[in-house]
Amino acid sequence: MDTLSLRTQSANKATVQHNWYVVDATNLTLGRMCSRIATVLRGKNKPYYTPHVDCGDYIIVINADKVKLTGAKLDQKTYLTFSGYPGGQKKEMARSLLNRRPEAVIERAVKGMLPKNRLGRQLFKKLFVYAGAEHPHIAQKPESLTF
Repeated sequence: MDTLSLRTQSANKATVQHNWYVVDATNLTLGRMCSRIATVLRGKNKPYYTPHVDCGDYIIVINADKVKLTGAKLDQKTYLTFSGYPGGQKKEMARSLLNRRPEAVIERAVKGMLPKNRLGRQLFKKLFVYAGAEHPHIAQKPESLTF
């Protein structure tokens, strides 16, 4: 038996095909939606997934201001930022961040679900989040992605 022909083929830049998808965040739960987005960004939904290669697709999220948080998360969840200076830690509640910058809520949730290395930073650049229903990526002919 020829065992060389039975080896698993790893994906590389030449063999991977990147697609474009649109996700409408209207009335979707934040965590459940973001975990599925992170899976598609990583490429785990494809049969040729390879952990060290960018196999994922481009994701466009529209209507980020209409995303849903369950329970009391709107009033209890806090987002912390730190400037690096003494007294430079700032705290913001989910409700005010969602009103001020709704894209940041989805971006932070997805970024936390990606690997913390060069590949994760590369994957995060393929996520585009918009507060309204309009997006400038019509030329890429994105397909609708439903969960």
